[in-house]
Amino acid sequence: MRKLEKGSNAARKKLRMDICKNKELYFLLVLPLLYLLIFKYYPMYGAQIAFRKYSVAKGFWGSPWVGLANFRKFVNSVQFSSVVSNTLILSFYSLIAGFPIPVLLALMLQYCRSMRFKKVVQMVTYAPHFISVVVLCGMIMQFVSPRYGFIALLLKWITGETVDLMAKPAAFRHIYVWSGVWQGMGWGSIIYLSALSAVDPQLHEAAEIDGAVLIQRIWHIDIPCILPTVTIMLVLSCGSIMSVGYEKVLLLQNDINLSTSQVISTYVYKIGIAGDMPNYSYSTAIDLFTAVINLILLTTVNAIAKRMGQSSLF
Repeated sequence: MRKLEKGSNAARKKLRMDICKNKELYFLLVLPLLYLLIFKYYPMYGAQIAFRKYSVAKGFWGSPWVGLANFRKFVNSVQFSSVVSNTLILSFYSLIAGFPIPVLLALMLQYCRSMRFKKVVQMVTYAPHFISVVVLCGMIMQFVSPRYGFIALLLKWITGETVDLMAKPAAFRHIYVWSGVWQGMGWGSIIYLSALSAVDPQLHEAAEIDGAVLIQRIWHIDIPCILPTVTIMLVLSCGSIMSVGYEKVLLLQNDINLSTSQVISTYVYKIGIAGDMPNYSYSTAIDLFTAVINLILLTTVNAIAKRMGQSSLF
């Protein structure tokens, strides 16, 4: 016991000395910690309403406990299969279409010989990231408008028919995904460009001496070097499969394409906030359900990456 007390006293003394020595650095941690506590951890207190029949008048603790009734209600609802399938299709489509493109763009920019052209391409591809969701959706509406949208006019020139893409449920997914790819590919390539800048130039010099062409150097040097970064980004992407942001979907949604555009987040918004009789408990239960699924996916993909000998989050 004395040895444990001595060890704990020594650890506390060492921590006090470390804080006194680096008090400026510890002071910088105060605001981020406060942000996490106030906006991330404190709201978890309200997650209990997912297990209650919540009433604003009765409050958190006064509302009756219903256990898993709200979760069973969602799983057994008519909307369950459609909103879950729409969410998964949009997420996997976005992952398959959007994940490789920033990597390819970073590789192309890495070997661009003209610095002026490289900077122009970077500026053009980075700029869409800073467009707000509302403005982006307004631009999409203009682009696909059957009256004056250049995409609709191009389709009319090819097919000879006027096509209203926003009135076609099958076209919604393509519009959502590829507009997202266009908006995010430049910004997403930044982390891969930084990873490529850390590749040892001597590896390329040795490969050139051995007669390796550009494609061979990319395949055998660059890709293995950035593979840990790619793996981490993939794991993080898989951790948000069930979370399709509702803002863009809601702005592009209409009564005609509702069969493919109704996802979990928009469904939660409509029944939890926008409805005439908001059901806070039910919407919170759905959100908690998706968060648990995302956590399971994150840990599963992370374990698979770790078992395969790749980089992992934990």
